[in-house]
Order: sequence, then C-alpha cells, then structure tokens
Amino acid sequence: MTMKEILTFLDALMRHNDREWFQAHKAEYQRAQAHFNQFAEKLIVETGKFDPSVKDLTIPDCTYRIYKDMRFSKYKIPYKTHMGAYLCPHGKKSGYAGYYFHLEPLESEDYSFGNMLAAGLYNPTPSLAIAIRDRIHTEPELFAAAVKAADKYYHWEDNAKLKKVPNGYPQDDPHAEYLKLKTFTIAAPLPDDIVLGTEERLLDYVVSVFREAKPVNDFINQVIEGGCW
Repeated sequence: MTMKEILTFLDALMRHNDREWFQAHKAEYQRAQAHFNQFAEKLIVETGKFDPSVKDLTIPDCTYRIYKDMRFSKYKIPYKTHMGAYLCPHGKKSGYAGYYFHLEPLESEDYSFGNMLAAGLYNPTPSLAIAIRDRIHTEPELFAAAVKAADKYYHWEDNAKLKKVPNGYPQDDPHAEYLKLKTFTIAAPLPDDIVLGTEERLLDYVVSVFREAKPVNDFINQVIEGGCW
C-alpha cells in the first residue's frame, strides 16, 4: 500500500459513500488505514525529536474513526472522505494546540481541504480564546515572530475572524487582525509531488513543515498550561 493507493481508496469511497459499498471494500479500507497508521507512527517519532510533548503519543491518541456522526453533518453520508492524524500534548481530545496531517481527494461531496498540513488550535472555548488574545495583546512581537517562523503556512481566512476587535482591546491596536481571531490555526498545502513521491521524502517534508509551527503551538500551549482562563 502507498499514499497514492490510500488516496485512490478515499476517492472511490467519496464516489460510493454508502454502507453496502463500504462493507464490500472493508478489507481495502483496513489495509489503507493500517498503512496510514504506520506513517503516523513515524510522524510521532520524528516530531517528538524536536517537540518532546508529543513523543509518547500512540495511534489511538492521534487518529480518527472513518465513521461519521451524521447528527452534526449537513451532508448525510456515513463515512469520512479523509484520513488525519493530530499530534498534540496528551492526545487529540486534550484541547492542546498541535500538528495535523490530512489526506483527502478533492471534490468531496461533504467538504474537502485536499492534502494539507495544519497547526495551532481549532475552535477554542470562548474563555480560552480570550486568554490567548490577552497574551497576544501583552506579547504581540512574540506571537508575530512565531507566525513569521511558520513560513510555509498560510494564515487565517476572514471567516475565522471577528468583524471587529473584541471589547477590552484598543480598536486601533497595531495587531488588531490577530486579536480578531476566533480560531488559532495555520495551514499549508501538501503538494502532490510530495505526497505521491517516496514516503521518506514525504516524512522529511511533513516534519520540516511541522517544525516551523512549533513556536505557534508553544505560544498557545503556554496559555493553556497557565490555567488562568
């Protein structure tokens, strides 16, 4: 099994997203998931070399079920059309900022990011978002430097921001765009030639991009560990 074969399976699942097809191809899914997990294990090891907070994670700490909870989905299809691994301190349910690896064919009926990498913290609680904004307001140069270090990432879309600077901060603050953030994530496209090349090259590339995001994750996780929110 290769990354190309994983994407071929996910593409087929996208086009036949029903229980009958999935049951007929379950062995193929299991092979694809097993190979994805093997790659994720290598990611844990290599990412743990520069960020020890993730070095002891296991596959269940980082990966997700293929089965969708359709109660909360606009598109009532039973299976996800992607595979992802989220590496963060204490595992994916901890609420910490971390590093995300995502494989998905484009043109999904549900939504599709394509192959991508991401980092930071998605959709924090309102109190935690305020605490992160407070630190950004107090140490704006440190946060700006962390964002700048993440050179391969693009940053926040307008729909991830408030329309105005929240109450309690100067409306003319020079870092107003950071204070408007509702979610503190950055993302990077994962080029096809990297995904479809050798897995050694893919691993090296992903780890190098994750490394750039460590200052952003550190900034957010220091707020979380401070506990004053």
